[in-house]
Amino acid sequence: MSVAFVLVSTVPGKEHEVYNKISKINYVVEVHPLFGEYDLIVKIDALDYSELGKIVVEQIRKIEGVIDTKTLTGLKL
Repeated sequence: MSVAFVLVSTVPGKEHEVYNKISKINYVVEVHPLFGEYDLIVKIDALDYSELGKIVVEQIRKIEGVIDTKTLTGLKL
């Protein structure tokens, strides 16, 4: 499994709509609202880094109301 945390910026007023759509994406295990530079943090447990990239680029970034994302990948120590 590949784990990532995705920071998401949304259009003001679209936070709830984006939150609900992201929550329905396969491999998304957590979504939390934030205050500050980013509006949401999303935890993804994907099969591998290729799948993780597809989820971010082809699903999350294409949601209407998403302005920007920043992906932080995790590893096991």
